[in-house]
Amino acid sequence: MFKGEGTSGDHHKAESTEARYWDGAARSSDEASVMEVERRGSVKPPERRSQLQMQEEGRCQAKPYDIDKWLVVEAYNRVKANAGSAGVDRQSLEAFDRDRRNNLYKLWNRMSSGSYMPPPVRAVSIPKKSGGERILGIPTVTDRIAQMVVKLQFEPEVEPHFLEDSYGYRPGKSAIQAIGVTRKRCWRYPWVLEFDIRGLFDNIPHELLLKAIDRHTANPWVKLYIRRWLTAPLVHADGRTDERDKGTPQGGVISPLLANLFLHYTFDRWISRHFPAIDWCRYADDGLLHCSTQRQARFLLRSLHERFRECGLELHPEKTRIVYCQDHRRASNHAHTSFDFLGYTFKKRVVKGRSGELFLGFCPGISRPSIQGIIEKVRKWRIGQRTDLSITDIAGFINPYLHGWWNYYGRYYRSLMYRVARYVNQRLVRWAMRKFKHLRGRKKKTIATLERLVKVRPKLFAHWSQGMSGAFA
Repeated sequence: MFKGEGTSGDHHKAESTEARYWDGAARSSDEASVMEVERRGSVKPPERRSQLQMQEEGRCQAKPYDIDKWLVVEAYNRVKANAGSAGVDRQSLEAFDRDRRNNLYKLWNRMSSGSYMPPPVRAVSIPKKSGGERILGIPTVTDRIAQMVVKLQFEPEVEPHFLEDSYGYRPGKSAIQAIGVTRKRCWRYPWVLEFDIRGLFDNIPHELLLKAIDRHTANPWVKLYIRRWLTAPLVHADGRTDERDKGTPQGGVISPLLANLFLHYTFDRWISRHFPAIDWCRYADDGLLHCSTQRQARFLLRSLHERFRECGLELHPEKTRIVYCQDHRRASNHAHTSFDFLGYTFKKRVVKGRSGELFLGFCPGISRPSIQGIIEKVRKWRIGQRTDLSITDIAGFINPYLHGWWNYYGRYYRSLMYRVARYVNQRLVRWAMRKFKHLRGRKKKTIATLERLVKVRPKLFAHWSQGMSGAFA
């Protein structure tokens, strides 16, 4: 990454703050005064090790904050792996990479000296599955790397304090784990209190969040830059600028960690202390509480409203409700007998027991909006019109998506994924009829050809390898 990745004999280069060892540009006079080093071309090689040690000690003392250069390298690698769009400066990752070493050097230099100031955040509107729009805050590439540097330093300090039933945006935790835990608890408890926090990322009170941060770290540069990010303005497409005195931009690298920390005190620890007998599960701003009676669920709902109001938040009135887990043992009627959680719908379904008997169970399966979202994505690929591609090319492009969908949504009640398998197959039929002249206008022959291909190459497509070749008609 940076220049200076050498052998032990080049160790002084890797540790040097001079731009020439990082392949960076010459510094400004301000940067040079902070670094307190000689100008380029006047540095003499140290004659004795003691002189080298003295030089390095002087350089370390010149920097207010000791930030490891390799922390910046690791942050860059993670940001690049996550990809993402440009911020207000319109600089893409590709453009950043064209002068990568110099850009990383300048970022490290400014963060270490305390002079790094986060630029404004670009506001982007995206549609919600439930309707309406959500505002994402997109930082610049450089700012995403800076946020990742702070996250890599801060996360190990707070992560051990988070509770077991918090699953969102945590290392070693996943949404499918939350689905599995919820599935088992719905068998044990007949009532579920489903809640959603309205505009969590937009409404977190800074004062309470900063108290939580101060409780978990004494690192001065971590606290400095988090404070600066919290107040970075939001710039809309029409040029409007919103100054922020609350919230943390949804879309920022550090934002999910900060939201988790805030909810750790607002909800997780609070519910565990005041209602220790209640089983709960939270993924970011969505949560579930399992109750033995409807009366208990109603009391918890009132308590939650009061608690979140005290902490500057509000429960979403349309997405917060009490649900009855109806199955073959629970035959009572209720206004709500199903709920959606993390792309799954939990409701009464026909299931097969271990001995082969069929009964009604309260189980998760892919939700209707999730299926519609997958089908819409496949439709936008326009597979039927890609006659420039071979069937192997098509498989190579769509298989990563199919594997991801089947691994997640196909974990429970997999038969619901047949609709997706059939839709993909229908797109392949259209592609074959356009690609090959002898199949044009001959749908039955095309279907027979693809059915033979399934037998010859059953692992060509991800859903075929799952034993879900489905219908082609």
